[in-house]
Amino acid sequence: MDFYDFFSGCGGTSRGMQAAGMEVRFGLDSDSDAKKTFISNFHKAKFIRSDIRKVSVKDVIPYIQRRNGCPLVFGACAPCQPFSTQTKNQGTEDDRRNLLEEFHRFIEHFLPEYVFLENVPGLKQVGQGSTFEHFTEFLGGLGYFHDSGTVMVHDFGVPQTRRRLILMASLNGSIKLPKPTHGPGTDNPDLPTVWDWISDLPPIKAGETHPKDSNHRAARLSSLNLQRISSTPEGGSRLDWPEKFKLRCHKTHSGHTDVYGRMHKNRPAAALTTRCISLSNGRYGHPIQDRAISVREAACIQTFPSDFRFFGSLNSMARQVGNAVPVELARICGLQMMEHFNTVQSIRNA
Repeated sequence: MDFYDFFSGCGGTSRGMQAAGMEVRFGLDSDSDAKKTFISNFHKAKFIRSDIRKVSVKDVIPYIQRRNGCPLVFGACAPCQPFSTQTKNQGTEDDRRNLLEEFHRFIEHFLPEYVFLENVPGLKQVGQGSTFEHFTEFLGGLGYFHDSGTVMVHDFGVPQTRRRLILMASLNGSIKLPKPTHGPGTDNPDLPTVWDWISDLPPIKAGETHPKDSNHRAARLSSLNLQRISSTPEGGSRLDWPEKFKLRCHKTHSGHTDVYGRMHKNRPAAALTTRCISLSNGRYGHPIQDRAISVREAACIQTFPSDFRFFGSLNSMARQVGNAVPVELARICGLQMMEHFNTVQSIRNA
């Protein structure tokens, strides 16, 4: 199966599909650092760096090559911020709301055998006539069978409490989302933990980069924030600080306790965001070292393999990691599509 990644970002979906056995052929994204990351990790893939609204079907035709007997898989994870629960302004004027509809043009022209979509659950909940509803009606009109649902990614081997909306569609008959691989009732009853994924990484200090891995790099901390993190136990928060370290705004506010918090070693992490290496933006403190997690540790929590290389500034790399589809989630979905195709072929050849 050949995978084509629209809204590719750095390539989380592509890496998962590759791990499932697909060939990654193409990426499209407007971010220059994401492009460098993508082409550095998928050497055989072609890439268009552009806003999808400026890309025509004719522009993409040279990149789509049908191999005999090899189905096409199109994937899309359009920017999710307009639909995120963390977005303060959810007005319909945000022009990113219509980006998923740009994907329609390419599906309609090329009719890939399979389509994969991943996004925040809010994409499905923005009223009647939502972007997601339009998308599923569009697929149905082209003859696609589809299944969709909101999943918790730790049920698929990703050490995060992160809910995502996924959709899988096929022209080859009815298709179902994969069943959870982790948690009660599965072959892996224990949920994946932070420590499962980052415990083997060497220690570094705040502001340091490990000499053997340029992505194992942690943000600097002020003297005060170093004292704050050293006063925070594993799994703890700002509520554990001595009074002298507390921010004035927090003294009368008991919410948002994840801010400045440390991760638990033996639990899934909170959902990573584009600021996942910033101590002041969530529970992103390392479980035992006095710093926020590094880019590499954030990537591990997104289940990227340790040889996946990221490029750009520290903030750019964090943004790429936080925006990525978790690799293991994509891999499990890729395996489901591969199994579906093989089953269809077996039936046709019987």
